[in-house]
Amino acid sequence: MLTAHAVIDLDALRHNMAQVRRYAPHSQVLAVIKANGYGHGALAVAEALAEQADAFAVARLEEALKLRKGGIELPIVLLEGVFDPGELGVAAAHGCQLGVHSLSQLEALERAHLHQPVTVWLKVDTGMHRLGVEPEQFQHFYQRLLQTPSVNEIVLMSHFASADEPETGQTQAQLAEFQRCCQGLSKQPLCSLANSAAIINEPLAQRDWVRPGIMLYGASPFAGRSAASLGLKPAMTLKSRVIAVRDLKAGGAVGYGASWTAEQDTRLAVVAMGYGDGYPRHVPNQTPVLINGVRYPIVGRVSMDMITVDIGDAEIREGDEVVLWGSELSVDEIAALSGTLGYELLCNVTSRVVYHYQNGTA
Repeated sequence: MLTAHAVIDLDALRHNMAQVRRYAPHSQVLAVIKANGYGHGALAVAEALAEQADAFAVARLEEALKLRKGGIELPIVLLEGVFDPGELGVAAAHGCQLGVHSLSQLEALERAHLHQPVTVWLKVDTGMHRLGVEPEQFQHFYQRLLQTPSVNEIVLMSHFASADEPETGQTQAQLAEFQRCCQGLSKQPLCSLANSAAIINEPLAQRDWVRPGIMLYGASPFAGRSAASLGLKPAMTLKSRVIAVRDLKAGGAVGYGASWTAEQDTRLAVVAMGYGDGYPRHVPNQTPVLINGVRYPIVGRVSMDMITVDIGDAEIREGDEVVLWGSELSVDEIAALSGTLGYELLCNVTSRVVYHYQNGTA
């Protein structure tokens, strides 16, 4: 009996990419598939989107090399660049484009003798204050990169801190800061600013390249706005099975810490799913799951391998299918109940969960 498994709908990925194109019809698309494709399998995602994306983005060289080994030929951007000058030659040899956000990375490129020059994505810190060149340093960095033989093209990049909260005005402030940085350039380079939230909410931020991440996988970048309302389809359905059905008398407590007590006689379904599979440990009592398509509440604490579900007098048997999240039960709903984001839940699915891909080969 198959227990914890994830079904990845490759057609949903392709649908979501088509939605990106509808939101940003004049931009090239840098599909972000870091963190193992947000938990969906980076190579499978890349293969599914190879005919729709213009390039792929990852965080680290190791991620890019796995894609190249798997046969992916589209350009791959290392969003954080390389962390060691010794990696420059390997990155260039595999056709990677490099993020540059620090003086050490600039100096490494200036010293490098690469067999072929690389495209650089120069990151400007317009207000995220995480990585990036300070605005007052931008012109100096840009001019030095122009004079670097190892660089054949420069794309300007920044990242929004609050594109999912348009009411704060921070995105507009960052856009204005970016515009100030670019003033006086003799030739306007290609630019990339918009993440998923900005693709949907900020048309002025779309520019030459957009960088969709979470929306590709069918989750919403906004609190309080469902993925379905944005035209997105969840690509992952996380499933398992009932492995036991038990009677529980009124007054009986369930699970570690006895955090839930039955007020009346009931029945419990024990499901083979826990934080060892990546299901969030801190979901509260009453968090829903679907058993045979019907919602039932989790009761008691999530343990490493199991959850318990109050099924009352429903006709549920060992082996019945359980959906933890998917098209009928959004990962965003489970994340909100857990006090986190859908991003985290998708990325946290562990290696013991078996993956099945449908509507394409993977």
